[in-house]
Amino acid sequence: MRVCVAENVGVRLGQTTLLDDVSIGVSAGEWITIVGPNGAGKTTLLSVMAGLLASSGTVSIDGHDLARLSPRQRARLLAYVPQQPEVPPGMSVNSYVLLGRTPHLSPLGVEGPRDFAIVEEVLDQLDLTGLGHRNLESLSGGELQRCHLARAIAQSTPIVFLDEPTASLDLGHQQQALDLIERLRRERQITVVMTMHDLTLAAQYSDRMALLSDGRVLAEGSPSQVLDSTHLSTLYRARVKVLKVEDDIVVVPISNKKKSL
Repeated sequence: MRVCVAENVGVRLGQTTLLDDVSIGVSAGEWITIVGPNGAGKTTLLSVMAGLLASSGTVSIDGHDLARLSPRQRARLLAYVPQQPEVPPGMSVNSYVLLGRTPHLSPLGVEGPRDFAIVEEVLDQLDLTGLGHRNLESLSGGELQRCHLARAIAQSTPIVFLDEPTASLDLGHQQQALDLIERLRRERQITVVMTMHDLTLAAQYSDRMALLSDGRVLAEGSPSQVLDSTHLSTLYRARVKVLKVEDDIVVVPISNKKKSL
């Protein structure tokens, strides 16, 4: 079953076309990563699919037309984590993650036992329980990234949109973050739509990939179908090889530096 469908989506900024007649569907429980060079339209497409940016065409989540929903209704269907989320000054981890429950409260309502229980469970799953009373500004980059993810998971939505969730993390924290997303996806049957620059990491964690170029979907399918050496070399204007290492696909840049004997 398709939980998210974008049909004939287009976005223009003045005379510049950011997205041009893009159609893409995401099945329930799937992890799809949108990749492509800088300026390809990755973040623009993610924003449109999350209902944050107006476009031509249509986008539906769980059968609901996003254009017809209020922000509160939309927030009950999807969670969105931008590449650089704002960090409210002076706010604790507990309070920040609890904000994820806001869409489920009545306009004048307050959090109840169920909301606190959900937050407690999410904090435990993301190994944040011991940091609950810490100020957000005191956290490391990896800890803060987990807090952003925790807030999104606490929304209890069927689909989560992540814009470059590992961009500011080192290699170890990148793997930890993606492992965590994968575990939560399986445990909570969450659908994940993500943008990412690192093609190797994207290939290792994604069920499916969509490769954008100049606002269009150039290729879509499994990582092995999308990541082609010749294709990527032309698109990225780089020398690359796509290798199979055990069960993983690895995209390797190739230097033209001649090695001396």
